[in-house]
Parts: sequence; structure tokens; C-alpha cells
Amino acid sequence: MSLPPEWGDDQRMNFLFSDFKENRDVNTTDWDSKMDFWTALIVKSCRDRGSVCVNLQELSRTFRRKEKTPLGLATVLQSMSRCGRIQRESEFAANVDSGWLSWGVGLLLVKPLKWTFSTLLGSSRVSAEESFVVIELVKEKAAELLKAYRSSEFSSCAIVSFPELCGLSSDVCADESTLCMALLQLQRDKQVTVSVHEGEKIVKFCQPGQDRVSPVSDVDVGIYQLQRSEKLLGERVEKLNQEADRCKEEARALLRKGKKPQALRCLRGSKRVEKRADSLLAQLESIRAILDRIAQSQTDKMVVQAYQAGVAALRLSLKDVTVERAENLVDQIQELCDTQDEVNQTISGGVTAADEDMDELEEELKALLDESKPEYVSDLPAVPTSDLRPPGEPTAASLPAVHQSRLSITDEQLEEELSQLTLTDSGFQPKKATSPARRLEPAQ
Repeated sequence: MSLPPEWGDDQRMNFLFSDFKENRDVNTTDWDSKMDFWTALIVKSCRDRGSVCVNLQELSRTFRRKEKTPLGLATVLQSMSRCGRIQRESEFAANVDSGWLSWGVGLLLVKPLKWTFSTLLGSSRVSAEESFVVIELVKEKAAELLKAYRSSEFSSCAIVSFPELCGLSSDVCADESTLCMALLQLQRDKQVTVSVHEGEKIVKFCQPGQDRVSPVSDVDVGIYQLQRSEKLLGERVEKLNQEADRCKEEARALLRKGKKPQALRCLRGSKRVEKRADSLLAQLESIRAILDRIAQSQTDKMVVQAYQAGVAALRLSLKDVTVERAENLVDQIQELCDTQDEVNQTISGGVTAADEDMDELEEELKALLDESKPEYVSDLPAVPTSDLRPPGEPTAASLPAVHQSRLSITDEQLEEELSQLTLTDSGFQPKKATSPARRLEPAQ
């Protein structure tokens, strides 16, 4: 368990290890500080150990420091009990049907008789061996146990045996006592019910869609027995198949060694085992078929109940509705519709007369507009017809004509001139010069 940082401070720990004042009002700050420290540390130590129960003797041994034990732990437990954070284990179990505890774990039987007397007499003293249940921790364990069940292979089974539940909760509950406390909390929350059937404890869980678990019925017990038979038959069939395979392997080994008679005996034994396995497998299939029918019947029952609820609701909703009333309402609606049609026709006729009056008014308004139209007088100057250019600016007719002549050069002359330029650039001299007559000349 990890200890708080104050554990190494001698001055602080001497104060925390001292006993509480008889009257809290003397120094409420110191009292509350010390109480909060030990309360949080007790809950943390239980959570770290995975336990939900604590007693004064165990706390004194756990929090021993430098050969000293805290003197105020009994006061802390009393305060936590008054606040409802812890509860005596006997009181916690007495609030629910916990008769199954005395059969298995024996938590109620091993308690000293003086605990019961102190509870009945209302004694406020805390015995060193008296066990208390930390309420918040047992609620956490109960929630974890329920989650582990719903995520396991047993979630399809409403009833689980106590040994199977112990194996299922091995990662949640540190010991069987913690498991029993978690089951008691789930019983308080109406999520499980525990009973004893033929000397065996069985636990029934609340199924999804249900607010609380229902009591264990004969149908539940029958389904539980069928499921147990299915499991046992499955295990036996598996063992017989393994035995048959072993006999065949032994027969092969003997045959390789040349021991044919022994190999035949092993093979006959394998056939007998396979025959028993086939017989058990047929029984197993019958049990599975029965379980399937039971599951189907439960579904059918749920559907029938839904139908019954629907019929009851429909009957209640149609309680005051009759055919005569419906026909009367339909006739009234038809009369109202006819009246509305007549009103609409009347309104439409009035609107047409109003439209004719509007046409006459528009024609009269148009005539008034024509009479009041003003006569416009054109004061704009005439469009000029003479040339608007400034004097002295040349016109298009006075510009010189464009020269339209072309160079009188043929394609052969251009190619020959190009070849001479190429030879000159590459360092070769032409064999003959171009005659003046073949030079490029502009055409006259």
C-alpha cells in the first residue's frame, strides 16, 4: 500500500497518531483535519487490498509506524459509521435475505456472540475484531461483478451456480467473503437473488430489459438442471472422443510393431467408446432441442403479452367510439363542406363585379392622363452638315500613295545565294563568284 507524503513527517504524524479530543468544539479544524486524513487512508487501504471489509485490529497493524499505532482509529470508525460510510457486517447482512451465507461461508456463524449483544444493546464501543463493510467499496465491487457476469459466457444463463460464480469473479473479488458482500449489495439493489437448491447455492441475475430480478421459479430450476445436464453430457462426449482417439493411436502403434491381435482389441475398444459417445451425443442434441424450444416459448410468451397489452390499450382508446357516432360525424362534416362551397361561390360572384368596376376606373384614369399630357417644344440646334476638322489639317486625299512594287527575285536565285552564304561561314571559298547580273536587285 502506498502511504501519503505526510508519513515521513514526524511532527505531522505525531499529531495524527494522537487521540481525538473528547469535545470536537475545542478545535474543529484539527479534529476535522485528522478525521479526513484517516477516513481517506482507510478507504484507500481497503481499495488497494481489494477488500470491502475492515476491522480495528487490522487497521492498527496496517498503520503501525515506528512501533506506534494510531490512537484515534476507533473514533474514526465510529464517525464513519454515523455518517453511513461504513456499516457493521452483521447489520449489512441482516438487511437482506442472507440465510444462504450461514450455509456456505459461515460469515454469520463465526461472529462472536458479544458482537450481536453489543448491536442489540446499542453499544457505541468498537471491538478490535468487529468487521465493518465500506459501503462505497462494496457498491463498486457489486457493479464490477454484474459487469463481469454480463460479459461472460454465462450471460445467456439466468441462473449460475456459486462455484461457477467464484471462478467468474476471481479477477474482481479477492476472496469469497468479498464475493458474498458484493452479492448482498446486489440483493439490496434487486439485481440478484440467491437460494439453495438440493444443497447447492444458485444465483439468479436480473436479465437485460428487467428492472429487478424475479424470484427463482420451478421453470428457472428446470432450465438450470437442463443446462447443467447439457454441460455434463458435453464434457463426457469430449472425454469419450479423446479416449477413442487414444485407442486408435495405440492400435496403429501395435500394428507397426507387428502385434495384430492386440491392435484389433484396441480397435474394438475404440468402436465401443465411439458408440457410447454417439449415444450421449444423441441425448445431448435432445436436451439442446428442449432448451431451444423453451427459449422460443419464452419469446412467444413475450409476444403474446405484448399483444394483450396492445388489445387492452386499443379497447380503452375505442371505449366511447361507436359506428353510429362515426356516421353522424361524417354527415356533419359533409354538411359543413357543402356550406363552405356555397359561401365560396357567393364570395367569388362579388369579386367579379368589383373587377368590372376596376376596369371602368382604369379607362377613365387613362383618359385623364391623355388630356393632361404637355406639348414639348424642340429648342435644340440643327445637325451640322459641313466638315468639323480644324483648318490646315491634311485630309486623307492629300496623303502620299503607298509603294506597291515587289522584288523581282526568283526562288533559284535565293537558294543559290543561301548556299554561298553557308560555304562562306564554314571557311570554304566558292569556285566562282556570282555574276553581277545574278545579284539581288530591286525591281524598277
